[in-house]
Amino acid sequence: MHRQETDDRTAAAPTGAPHRDPFAWLDDQAERRRAAGLVRTLRPRTADSDLLDLASNDYLGLALHQEVTEGAAAAAHRWGGGATGSRLVTGTTALHTELERELAEFCGFEAALVLSSGYAANLAAVTALGPHGGLIVSDAGNHASLIDGCRLARATTSVVAHAEPDAARKALDGHEGPAVAVTDAVFSVDGDAAPLPELAAVCRSFGAALILDDAHGLGVLGDGGRGSAHAAGLAGAPDVVATLTLSKSLGSQGGAVLGPAKVIEHLVNTARTFIFDTGLAPAATGAALAALRLIRREPRRAARAREVASALHTQLTAAGLTTVRPDAAVVSVHAPTPDEAVRWAADCRSAGLVVGCFRPPSVPDGISRLRLTARADLTEAQVTDAVRTIVRTAPAGAFKG
Repeated sequence: MHRQETDDRTAAAPTGAPHRDPFAWLDDQAERRRAAGLVRTLRPRTADSDLLDLASNDYLGLALHQEVTEGAAAAAHRWGGGATGSRLVTGTTALHTELERELAEFCGFEAALVLSSGYAANLAAVTALGPHGGLIVSDAGNHASLIDGCRLARATTSVVAHAEPDAARKALDGHEGPAVAVTDAVFSVDGDAAPLPELAAVCRSFGAALILDDAHGLGVLGDGGRGSAHAAGLAGAPDVVATLTLSKSLGSQGGAVLGPAKVIEHLVNTARTFIFDTGLAPAATGAALAALRLIRREPRRAARAREVASALHTQLTAAGLTTVRPDAAVVSVHAPTPDEAVRWAADCRSAGLVVGCFRPPSVPDGISRLRLTARADLTEAQVTDAVRTIVRTAPAGAFKG
């Protein structure tokens, strides 16, 4: 007893060294963010907000649709609040396999695998299909989740010019061994679409696979919203893998990888973000399944989302703002500086309109912008009101000279 007490006192005794804050360096980082106008803050929203939303990724307006919320509630009541474990232990329910089967069928692929997020799906696909000794060719405009997948993969990564198939060709030329090109199908910042048919042709000429992230294409592009691969004639191809999220057009949460059955089987056995992560919650699974069935029944929603995006682009461009022509449902409006982009978004909010605000380092080209997301459930009057608000609150430098 005496010896234990002595040891305890020794362990608790001060060393005499001056106290140092191990996180003091964070103060410098915070000050640099403030000086650059890049401070980000959380802004909790209320369930009954009367703000017009052009910032979320609820492209088809399904997040609050009664069928979708009832699907979530029914799944939670039946299966519980959580998946209870990883998919390989207790986290796979009959609902998960039902969603995977219907996702694969709807999008035109042989098989699908559902994960807890679109981010996890991209990490799974890229790390599992980028083996040691292989080559990953990654578009410079890719989403952070694809970039992180490349960093975690054991393959060598070659970052190539944005949306240029010839750049991918040069990167693949001369490589021996497994190779895969990785690209967003629709890029999240400007909403421009990748040249998928041309990129697929390049990959095939070198025996490389193609992974496309269809987070912003599912529900918007392709016949009835079947996605970018379907629109490009690549769905179900033996050398094409698609990833997607359930949190945008499907109004739920989660992600999935779609592709040949042997690819999905490989991910089940090797993808760490699948093996070691808790399965997608039943409520999110049920909501996504209900949304998917609704989209199949109402294919017009996809075309309507594209129409709204086109109307926003046309009207904002006519007003003298610099916008990027949308290939799907994302509309990008350039701002002069990061600070002015923040003030512009804040002024829009004060006027009753919520818009996204993208600034460096989130944007690879260093151009700050408002990011608008079209929704299929917006009326013509709401689109017109949104345009008026954006134009009225725009900084002078946002207009073309």
